[in-house]
Amino acid sequence: MADPENAKEATTLRYAFGNVLSFHSSLDRSSRFLDPSFLCLLIDFQVIKYESVIHEFDPYFNYRVTQFLTKNGIYDFWNWFDDRTWYPLGRVIGGTVYPGLTLTAGTIWWILNSLNIPLSVETVCVFTAPIFSAFASWATYLLTKEVKGAGAGLTAAALLAMVPSYISRSVAGSYDNEAVAIFALIFTFYLYIKTLNTGSLFYATLNALAYFYMVCSWGGYTFIINLIPMHVLLCIVTGRYSSRLYIAYAPLVVLGTLLAALVPVVGFNAVMTSEHFASFLVFIIIHVVAFVYYIKGILSPKMFKVAVTLVVSVGLVVCCAVMAILIALVASSPTKGWSGRSLSLLDPTYASKYIPIIASVSEHQPPTWPSYFMDINVLAFLVPAGIIACFLPLSDASSFVVLYIVTSVYFSGVMVRLMLVLAPAACVMSGIALSESFSVFTRSIKFQLHGLSGSSQVDSGDASSSTVVAQNDAGKAEKTEDTAKERPSKKSKKKEKGIVDKPSLKAKIERRLLVLPFEASIFAILLLVLLGAFYVVHCVWAAAEAYSAPSIVLTSYSHDGGLHVFDDFREAYAWLSHNTEVDDKVASWWDYGYQTTAMANRTVIVDNNTWNNTHIATVGTAMSSPEKAAWEIFNSLDVKYVLVVFGGLVGYPSDDINKFLWMVRIGGGVFPHIKEPDYLRDGQYRIDSQATPTMLNCLMYKLSYYRFVETDGRGFDRVRQTEIGKKNFKLTHFEEVFTTHHWMVRIYKLKPPRNRIRGKTKKPRSKKAQQLEQKEVQLLRGIRGIRPMKLENAKCTVMLILHLPRLWLHFEQELNSEFARMNNRCLLILR
Repeated sequence: MADPENAKEATTLRYAFGNVLSFHSSLDRSSRFLDPSFLCLLIDFQVIKYESVIHEFDPYFNYRVTQFLTKNGIYDFWNWFDDRTWYPLGRVIGGTVYPGLTLTAGTIWWILNSLNIPLSVETVCVFTAPIFSAFASWATYLLTKEVKGAGAGLTAAALLAMVPSYISRSVAGSYDNEAVAIFALIFTFYLYIKTLNTGSLFYATLNALAYFYMVCSWGGYTFIINLIPMHVLLCIVTGRYSSRLYIAYAPLVVLGTLLAALVPVVGFNAVMTSEHFASFLVFIIIHVVAFVYYIKGILSPKMFKVAVTLVVSVGLVVCCAVMAILIALVASSPTKGWSGRSLSLLDPTYASKYIPIIASVSEHQPPTWPSYFMDINVLAFLVPAGIIACFLPLSDASSFVVLYIVTSVYFSGVMVRLMLVLAPAACVMSGIALSESFSVFTRSIKFQLHGLSGSSQVDSGDASSSTVVAQNDAGKAEKTEDTAKERPSKKSKKKEKGIVDKPSLKAKIERRLLVLPFEASIFAILLLVLLGAFYVVHCVWAAAEAYSAPSIVLTSYSHDGGLHVFDDFREAYAWLSHNTEVDDKVASWWDYGYQTTAMANRTVIVDNNTWNNTHIATVGTAMSSPEKAAWEIFNSLDVKYVLVVFGGLVGYPSDDINKFLWMVRIGGGVFPHIKEPDYLRDGQYRIDSQATPTMLNCLMYKLSYYRFVETDGRGFDRVRQTEIGKKNFKLTHFEEVFTTHHWMVRIYKLKPPRNRIRGKTKKPRSKKAQQLEQKEVQLLRGIRGIRPMKLENAKCTVMLILHLPRLWLHFEQELNSEFARMNNRCLLILR
């Protein structure tokens, strides 16, 4: 038996890389994850460089909803109808929003205020993402620990704490759904693997609750409810079914679906949409398989064959019936039961063909190859090594993370936003690869340094190095005991034979370690350390420069190193807030709807929710139309101000001119008179002198380049790197009311309509005609208005004759009324 000191030394070598990353090798194994979590917390605090401000566009809506929740309570939140968005339609907030983020931040704010820590709602919203990034790092440690041990878990947690792809969504101020959803995603996967390894119904219940929190937080929960059934089906097909697999999956489907249906934004979609059908189909399959294994243990082999035939037949009939129902439900939907984003993942060309509003979002575009190096850096090269390590040996847990990385790589290649889902999987695989590599190289060095005398130390190191291997062995033994009737006797014999041959297998491993040269092992360790250092440098740069700056406040550096700050967005929203009426309606492209409502407190026509394609197409049509037609569209929507974003002066590329073709495509999808070729010259999008007349006369062009020639005298656009085509023009139906300091945001006001539409001017009438008109009016006054007069000419006589029937009727009415009055007087006298 190995000496305890030698065993401790071997264990230290085994976890050398993990201890270096955790900074404190003396800490016990249960608390080592705190250092990567604390590191993740520090990296995400961008408020050290900038002020406490919320980023991007969607977080401003979440912040506004959280303000309403903390002020009015959860009951009013569920019933909140917002009339400041999507005018004149409005929006029901409680039934169209994922409430997980809002309820989490609202609960944190309530707890802090209950403890007499008076933090504002904005401060809590800003720091929610960094706090949950630490939780995500902890969940990654637990997940990887279940797969390959604590050393791999520590490494994966440290990698996730610095990976740029996750920093972009967990930095302070990034108050979006992904801030808490990534933690929920990783924690759900951890509880699933924990249940798979232990077979505990307690962890299965926790897994369903974690899945419920994921459903409340993000629409990406469909990734979980499809990935886990895929893994269960894979285990069944490969002959790895066990009672632990059943316990891990069945409660998740039943409890998770019931809980998901409680979320208003999901509701009956949890059982009516195609995204959830895979889980139900696998649920039926696993019950059929479980029943087959059950009757196999209680029946004789002869009766078992008969029963299996019957069960399989009934199972096929049930599956066919369920498939028929699902096909009927799918066929009744125009999109076959799939959402637009899900169809875009399955068919990357679907959105660009049929739903341009989805394709217009930059996050829904496919990534480029440099995006992978930017967002996950050297992890892209370590992932294949991690996949190989998961097959040595292959277990249920390792097969799940392999399936996780494969599916996430595919989805990230379709939509750049899902690079966020790939980041945890890449960190898990890279952590396994680095941990296993350090384990091999350090054991090889120690074995060759101590010679044969160190073999016992290596043995003790092998016994204590990989905790998960022992857990898997114990799990397999427990699995064999629990499902002794499920497994054939041949497998038990093979397992006993493997146990007998274990010493010879360890001797083979030791001989293989001797093959690795001492110098090669040292060089490999130094290379891995250098690779890790390069990764740290890149992540620090990405956190400091690329992802820490809030998008609402832009910065740039001049040639002499000076810092320029562009605060035009907040300047424009402050002007709207202080110089317009509360009920004024502001029209802009949907990208800026959330910010306008939250920061300017003004009603908008469309916003980032994009739930009504027709309404967005109306705004796109107005922007694509000539000035008069656009004025009529905006006036019909009660719009008073129009806001456009222009980057031609400072070189801001994400302005409305670069987004204009999407306005044309979305508007043309609803209104056929808007045609994209009318805005292109020989298939090219141009704004110079070669641009089409339709382009030069549309509202977006005029509002963007109005008075632009006054800036430099020739109207040179720094984004498009060309001189504009139409320079000196005036606006007829719009007037400029405000332009920010750097011309990034321009606000125009609709001119009011004229009181009376002027027609053709009539010739003045003569005095004789006016006199005749006066006589005609006198004749039409009635009997009482007639006075003795002379008929001076024949025309008046003719007019009098023409009006005699009308005069007679009037006379008859007066006579009848007079007789009635006389009759009443006589009756009074008689009484």
